[in-house]
Amino acid sequence: MITSPPVPPTGVRTSPTLSSGAHPPSAHPHYDRLIDAVRHLRPLRMAVVHPCNDVALLAAAEAASLGLIEPVLIGPAGKVSEAAAQAGVDLSRLTLVDVPHSHAAAEAAVAMALKGEVDALMKGSLHTDELMGAVVRREGGLRTARRISHCFVMDVPGHPQPLIISDAAINIVPTLEDKVDIVQNAIDLAHALRLPEVRVALLSSMETVNPKVPSTMDAAALCKMADRGQITGAILDGPLAMDNAIDPEAARIKGIVSPVAGKANVLIVPDLDAGNMLAKSLSFLAQAYAAGVVLGARVPIVLTSRADSRAARLASCALALMLAEARRAGRIKAVG
Repeated sequence: MITSPPVPPTGVRTSPTLSSGAHPPSAHPHYDRLIDAVRHLRPLRMAVVHPCNDVALLAAAEAASLGLIEPVLIGPAGKVSEAAAQAGVDLSRLTLVDVPHSHAAAEAAVAMALKGEVDALMKGSLHTDELMGAVVRREGGLRTARRISHCFVMDVPGHPQPLIISDAAINIVPTLEDKVDIVQNAIDLAHALRLPEVRVALLSSMETVNPKVPSTMDAAALCKMADRGQITGAILDGPLAMDNAIDPEAARIKGIVSPVAGKANVLIVPDLDAGNMLAKSLSFLAQAYAAGVVLGARVPIVLTSRADSRAARLASCALALMLAEARRAGRIKAVG
């Protein structure tokens, strides 16, 4: 069982194991457990899309050295070679697919994924819209029956379990229908991480259903959908406020009796604004580390920021590997 993968995307804290952060290595022991848990698995063939800076190349090279991935670099050969020289990365042992520009790199990566030539994608130094535009295209993209969504997996100091937060990166104002897929994608990731029991809190500003607060209505509907088998693999409860979702004492004081309240390990936020603020608050105020992965496409996608550290990219590679392994093993349902 993985108790807590760390490392942060998008300006979030980086692992002291890989950087000179202010936190001692013992502050986040689950990072090493995450890496150890996947080292016995077959490396993931990962397309690294437009890796034209040192961060993307170093992350790919280090993930390869740890046995997490077999990187396939896709980008302009000249720019990739120049970045590799600056980063001190030896390209002779890596596969490089030469394409003229970033748009072509995204198209080539998606095409390779459709052909089964790569098992996952990682965004390099191109804009998110460029990569995701190729991914979500209706013809020739990587869409499935599921809506695509993003999950952070956060390791919060002092908290006894990892927290999966969704969606803080892709779906801006999701509808109830969107949230069904967002919840199911997050549950799938929890099973990939081998969490013994998946407890989903549907967050709002309050824990009572109020017709004037749409997020409480969505939460109530999602719980009933889970009761009817429309969402599977977890226990759902909501609406729950943040305090009574993760703190047993807060739940007790509010009189909430639930197998989820106070013990949630999956937090579903009402919208992207709420999710982004929650993730960054945990990162910068609680020194949490985070990894991230995109689900709902035909292959896992490591969608980190161009400013992210290679520690963030490494942990996210490990998540993608665990997700792909869970699909192969049948612990989560492959969607087409």
